[in-house]
Amino acid sequence: MLSKTIESALNKQIRIEAESSQVYLAMAVWAEVKGLEGISNFMYDQSNEEREHMLKLVKFVNERGGHAHVSELAAPNVSFDSFKQMFEKLLEHEIFVSESINELVHISLQEKDYATHNFLQWYVAEQIEEEATARTILDKINMIGDDKGGLYLFDRDIQQLTVVSSAAPEPGA
Repeated sequence: MLSKTIESALNKQIRIEAESSQVYLAMAVWAEVKGLEGISNFMYDQSNEEREHMLKLVKFVNERGGHAHVSELAAPNVSFDSFKQMFEKLLEHEIFVSESINELVHISLQEKDYATHNFLQWYVAEQIEEEATARTILDKINMIGDDKGGLYLFDRDIQQLTVVSSAAPEPGA
């Protein structure tokens, strides 16, 4: 059974994950309109992943005797000055999500809700990976600078981007 404090905090995170999906969907649309097919596909995938994160939380809340809430979402920013600025916003957003997850972990420990604490460890590891991916992308963008050929290659190659995080389990573990 979830305490009301935990239920409320998890519902707040459900909203954050839903808004994250919308943020990345807006980024995907912006990139697609700009002709950046690889970046748009990457962002569509990110949007879907955030929706899956939200659904995982919804199911957890309901399975633990709580009531997951579907709430109104804030409208995301729909335009960016450059693809670099878009990815800077992506990193800022991932840091915000990490802070929110960390606060949830803190609350779960305060409430002595070890099942929720255990459940949230997946999100902690996921956020380490998400931030590492965003930083890797920004490193590549900074290397490209204003080179149009570099942008072309980056747009093509981003679909194959994988970042192995130190938080990821060892293969075969």
